[in-house]
Amino acid sequence: MANQKHLDLLSSGKAAWNKWRRVFADVQALEPDLHGADLHGMDLRKYDLRGSDLTEANLQDADLREVILLEADLRGADLRRANLSDALLLNANLRWANMRGAILYRVNLKGADLTNADLREAFMEGTILTKARFALASLSRVDLSGVDISKSDLRKSSLEGDILSIASKGDHTGADLSKHLTAEEQILEHAVVPAGSI
Repeated sequence: MANQKHLDLLSSGKAAWNKWRRVFADVQALEPDLHGADLHGMDLRKYDLRGSDLTEANLQDADLREVILLEADLRGADLRRANLSDALLLNANLRWANMRGAILYRVNLKGADLTNADLREAFMEGTILTKARFALASLSRVDLSGVDISKSDLRKSSLEGDILSIASKGDHTGADLSKHLTAEEQILEHAVVPAGSI
C-alpha cells in the first residue's frame, strides 16, 4: 500500500515533489513508497522518481516523458501505453512489468532488469539497452532495427515477429528467433503486390 503522504505530495505537482526530493537530505536516502498506487493517466513528466517503490503501480497511459526513474522498483507495474520518451531508467527493476504498447523513445534502460516483462508492440527507437536483461521477456512485434542490442542479454526472450537489423547483435543464446522478421521481411509482409507481377 502506498504511503498517503507520498501520494499527496506527488499529487501536489512536479515543483513541490521535486523540491521535496532535492531539499531534504534525509529524503535522498528514503525510497518514496508508491507501491500499488493508481497513477494511470497522470502527468508525471520530468518528475524525480529515482529509487521509488512503484511495484504493482498502475501507470497505464501515464505521461512519463523525461522522468527520472534511476534504480526505481517497477516490478509488476502496469505501464501499458505509457509515454516514457527520454526517461532515465538506469538499473531500474522492471521484472514482470507490463509495458505493452509503451512509448520508449530514447529511453535509457542501461543495466535495467526486464526479466519476464511484456514489451509487445512497444516503440523502442533510440532506446539504450546496454547491459539490460530480457530473460523470458516478450518482445513480440517490437521494431529493434534502430536499437543497439549488442550488449543486451536477450537469452530465452520471445522475439516473435520482431524486426532486427543485421547490425543488432547481442547475446541471443536461447532466444526464440524462429518467427523473427528482418526489416526487409517486415516490408514484404505488408507490401501490396499488383496482380500479375509475380
